[in-house]
Amino acid sequence: MNRVQSTFAFLGMLLAIWPSFTKAEQPNVLLIAIDDLNNWVGCLGGHPQAQSPNIDRLAERGTLFTNAHCQAPICNPSRTSIMYGVRPSTSGVYMNSPYPWTVKAMQEQVTLPRHFAANGYKTYTAGKIYHGSGLPPGDFDEVGPRPGQRQKIDQRLIPETSDGAKRLWDFGGQAYQEELFQDYVDASWAMDVISKNHKKPFFVAVGFYRPHVPFYSPTRVFNQIPTDQIELPRIKAGDRDDLPSITTSLTKAHAAPSHSWFVESGRWQEAVQSYLACVRWTDEQVGRVLQALADSPHTDNTIVILYSDHGFFLGEKERWAKQSLWEQATRVPFIIWAPGMDQGKPCKRPVELLSIYPTLIELCGLPARDDLEGISLKPLLINPAKAWPHVALTTFGKQNHAARSETHRYIRYSDGSEELYDLQTDPNEWNNLASDKSLANIKSALAKSFPKTNADPAKDIAGKRKKSNGNRRKNTK
Repeated sequence: MNRVQSTFAFLGMLLAIWPSFTKAEQPNVLLIAIDDLNNWVGCLGGHPQAQSPNIDRLAERGTLFTNAHCQAPICNPSRTSIMYGVRPSTSGVYMNSPYPWTVKAMQEQVTLPRHFAANGYKTYTAGKIYHGSGLPPGDFDEVGPRPGQRQKIDQRLIPETSDGAKRLWDFGGQAYQEELFQDYVDASWAMDVISKNHKKPFFVAVGFYRPHVPFYSPTRVFNQIPTDQIELPRIKAGDRDDLPSITTSLTKAHAAPSHSWFVESGRWQEAVQSYLACVRWTDEQVGRVLQALADSPHTDNTIVILYSDHGFFLGEKERWAKQSLWEQATRVPFIIWAPGMDQGKPCKRPVELLSIYPTLIELCGLPARDDLEGISLKPLLINPAKAWPHVALTTFGKQNHAARSETHRYIRYSDGSEELYDLQTDPNEWNNLASDKSLANIKSALAKSFPKTNADPAKDIAGKRKKSNGNRRKNTK
């Protein structure tokens, strides 16, 4: 009898500790978002003077997706698609307003952090994860510092441009204490969270603001490359002559100076220098966070995902900013490191940021969701060379879509006009091949991937934009 009682007591003890044991085995998640970072990082080779040693080390350790693309070439819809798991053509969130949590059709959509919280994770965020400093009400358990568009201690460095660009368009080195820069503050907060002991698995999302405009970095970093040694992006005279007329209005970045202003003012090199400096500065903050993880007890049980919300132009195609369906606006750095995976090899398959949500669900063993439109990338983490029948889609405004395969980019606009580029022979997208009848089969094949649903542009419930103060979240499955 005593032996039977002892056995039942032992089994009871196992049952008591079993839930916490299984939760402890679940991997943590560290999500690192970077704003406006194009392929100007060392591991992607987008600019010869780009330096990003910490991002590069993560790429060597994990899987670097060299052909990764955003779902929209502008902040709000890109970040909405990542965090809500649906395409802009489904949500109707095409531009920087409205916020998705103010849209009636999005009220029942469960965000990525909410799904993790509903399945036993404690969630944290700092910096820019959604557009601006906004957060859906109660989306995270704990909310750290978040950026405004501009620090009050920043000093304007370049006089206002002559063609009406907004105040955000400024660039150069700021001389105040480095510990006061917003991205440094956000990194420090994330480091503190990561270094603690946690009773639950954690989901930490930290978003770095630079290299978003204004291109401000500490003077120390800005001075690392002399202005007169800066190499400018390659451009082609008359590059836009073979483009459909719709691109003139659709890709006009109303808040940015014209390319002619940069050339005529003699500030093109200085602006490129400032962007490169911001990349180096942000890479330093990424390195601080990754070092905190390496020094923590969680280093061997934490999935790390690093991505940028979209790319950026710095004179290519004679334009600045991002809003377009061309390669330099849609292609982004995207790295996944997952414990237990045989990684360290790049993957050239076309992939989407929309895959972050379903990939994390599968890697962490969470319940699947049938309302997500992305595809899990776990097969490519196991074998980066695996056959991949999918393309990467980007949408900019209703019924304007781009499909990217391993070799081509096909763009079709709402008026039916087209662009087609062979990225193998024309990586700068200088020659629009859409009128070449011999390539009709390529266009037809890529067009099959375009969304069947093209929602009208979303309107928020109250008829105006709303921001949340990031209050605590109520768990919902």
